[in-house]
Amino acid sequence: MKLRMKAAFVLAARIPRRSVALAVSLLLAAVSLAACAVPAAKPAQASSAQSAQAQAIARIVRNAMKTYHLKAVIVEVSKGGQTVTKQAFGESMNGVPATTAMHFRNGAVAFEYLATLLLEFVDEHKVALNDTIQRWMPTLPEAGKVTLKMLANQTSGYPDYETDPAWEAAFNADPFHIWTFDERLKYAFSRSVQFAPGTNWSYSHTNFMILGQILSEIGHQPLATLLQEKVLGPMGLTSTTSTETSDIPAPVLHSFSSERRLALGIPSGTSFYEEATFWNTQWGTPIGANETTNIDDMTRTAVEVGTGTLLSRSSYHAMTDPNLLGFGHSEPSCAPSCFEQTNLYNFGLGVVRSGSWLLQDPLLSGEGATEAYLPSQKIAIAVVVTFLPAAFDSQGNYSNSSDPIFRAIGAYMAPTDPPPAVPS
Repeated sequence: MKLRMKAAFVLAARIPRRSVALAVSLLLAAVSLAACAVPAAKPAQASSAQSAQAQAIARIVRNAMKTYHLKAVIVEVSKGGQTVTKQAFGESMNGVPATTAMHFRNGAVAFEYLATLLLEFVDEHKVALNDTIQRWMPTLPEAGKVTLKMLANQTSGYPDYETDPAWEAAFNADPFHIWTFDERLKYAFSRSVQFAPGTNWSYSHTNFMILGQILSEIGHQPLATLLQEKVLGPMGLTSTTSTETSDIPAPVLHSFSSERRLALGIPSGTSFYEEATFWNTQWGTPIGANETTNIDDMTRTAVEVGTGTLLSRSSYHAMTDPNLLGFGHSEPSCAPSCFEQTNLYNFGLGVVRSGSWLLQDPLLSGEGATEAYLPSQKIAIAVVVTFLPAAFDSQGNYSNSSDPIFRAIGAYMAPTDPPPAVPS
């Protein structure tokens, strides 16, 4: 089964074959990685201090590469707008070193761009967060009750087409297929609405797929055009581009995966590790938001989203405050995708809040990434990883190992306000 765009601890909550213990161990290991690296960092002001921090972060990454069986890691850390480190480790392909210039897919990071675009329209008084979607999509279930805000914060009750067994089988049969909006909509609503709108929380790609279509209608342009003109360009993201195909601009960070093992009927004792670099990833994002990026743009995204540069203060707080903390619960209709929002993980509008940190963390096609920002200390962290065969279990499952690396670096850079870890 494929693992979708969420943190390791969220994956544990919603993937039946994913062991909760494995996810917990990832987060606990993050603390260990940070603790064994070096003493807590002081603010980086001089080049010598930055050099020491860069070396410490490199040790954290190298330890993690051994622990989590990683093929490549690219990392960038900044504080107060100054780069602390930007480094690449390992290989993109055998014999080809990874570099900080390489491009990769950003997956759910695009959800932050969608939420930013939505809130720009709110600030321009074109829409309100509590507008129902019947104005644009009156035929959808509960269209008179589901709001734009519910789509952006995952409380609509719409089922996730990605968890539909028929969709899963279709993807595994052809991971290069370009999924249309109507195809995904058909899979999404082959099942009933999971709960009454606004009464629970459940992660669903369906929400952002629909939101993307609506944003295009509000802006009277293709979503890709709106995102470029109103979000990516103003944020200064020069290396983030969208495509409907599997294209990735050179140089490319290659990825490899074992996640189709069960679907292809390959026995657990048989070696299986295939290139997944050019699988089409449009399945997970709205039409026009299937994007590739590089480590510089990931770091800049963390800063721009984390500071709300393009938004009014009210919209920034609507996007990033822990408004859903304590909300949500598990129930059979939406298990395992629905659960209570906690300090470890609570969803804003397109952005995840973990403690004081704001982040997104895609996992797809043999690649994991995290970009995160700590507003109080102006620390940005971006990490992307690829995996060796040993990172996959006997069923082809794997976890987003960029998450414990981010948490270890975060604990080192901000020892007084580290990213939270699962209690032992």
